[in-house]
Amino acid sequence: MDLSEEKRKRILIFSLAYAPFVGGAELAVKEITDRIDNADFDLITLRFDRKWPRKERLGNVNVYRIGGGKLFFPIFAFCKANRLHKKNPFDLVWSIMANRAGFAALFFKLRHPEVKYLLTLQEGDPVDHPFRQMGVLRYFLTRLYRKVFSKADCMQAISNYLAEWGRNMGVRAEVEVVPNGVDTKSIKSKVHKVHKVKDKNKKTIITTSRLVHKNGIDTLIRAVSKLKLQATSYKLQALILGAGPEEQKLKNLAKELQVEDVVRFLGHVGPEKIPDYLGQADIFVRPSRSEGLGSSFLEAMGAGLPVIGTRTGGIVDFIKDPEDVGPNVATGVFAKIDDPEDLAYKIRMLFINDELAGFISRNGKWLVENNYSWDSVAVRMREIFSKVA
Repeated sequence: MDLSEEKRKRILIFSLAYAPFVGGAELAVKEITDRIDNADFDLITLRFDRKWPRKERLGNVNVYRIGGGKLFFPIFAFCKANRLHKKNPFDLVWSIMANRAGFAALFFKLRHPEVKYLLTLQEGDPVDHPFRQMGVLRYFLTRLYRKVFSKADCMQAISNYLAEWGRNMGVRAEVEVVPNGVDTKSIKSKVHKVHKVKDKNKKTIITTSRLVHKNGIDTLIRAVSKLKLQATSYKLQALILGAGPEEQKLKNLAKELQVEDVVRFLGHVGPEKIPDYLGQADIFVRPSRSEGLGSSFLEAMGAGLPVIGTRTGGIVDFIKDPEDVGPNVATGVFAKIDDPEDLAYKIRMLFINDELAGFISRNGKWLVENNYSWDSVAVRMREIFSKVA
């Protein structure tokens, strides 16, 4: 049954962060809820900055920001949810990731078992990251943490990798794999304009990611240092879009390897401007050490760029290497994790082999446009809301 044919649903979202702080998970919530106009969404999140309003309407969502810091977020969010529920009961609670938001949703579910509970897995860190974050409290919290999974009435994961992790953590309910999407229409129009003025005498590598260890940007910089020695017929450039705790460390590495003239750190770039930079590039590279899905890959593929990733996490859902499936249907290339030599070889291969790069570019773009648009993602999430609630 379509949600429009049912009673209007009230859905409460627990998300540790939300706009104006926007990552992949937060963007997914916004894109999905913006496309569903026959349900009422309330969202409880952390107030990271006192300048941010405690309550505001963003798109189709009423956003409630609470204090208390990350440590007490589960308790304070649970209390806020209880007050909202008494005023106007919810049909469904939706936890964005199995982090502190998951604990808040669990507490609410235990207090209100009649309300359905949907858990979404968007995690990009290694699966042991939550346990390492618990520190010495791990032995006391592990059992409770597993209930975040086992008490869910439905779990949605953005990749098969995360779906399997959820099952291993104790999910007993139905598991749906619905990936994040990309704004294919916007990317297509913006990239088309930029391509017209592209410098053909320049080879540009681009990566868009937070500057953290898991994304392997250090491996990329080491690979660029090897490529620089071989770039005799073209000017090499590597654009790094993003910010994070390893920024200074990576800049020092670029200086140490004498590629600071080639590697450009552009800092944080808003999502709406990223297609402009993708249109200037020849190839997208992220040698990840772990990845929940890899929305940046999908965005680059939607822009028509050949991509290079690693065989980790959710990346294997959409990158099909020519060595595995043949060049005619390949959608990307895999490089070895923590191997700058192999990464440099794969980048050089796509620079030289225009035919292979063309196959990958066209196949990847077709895949994203037909399977990863936000419109199609919203339709699938709408079906899940209808079925669960």
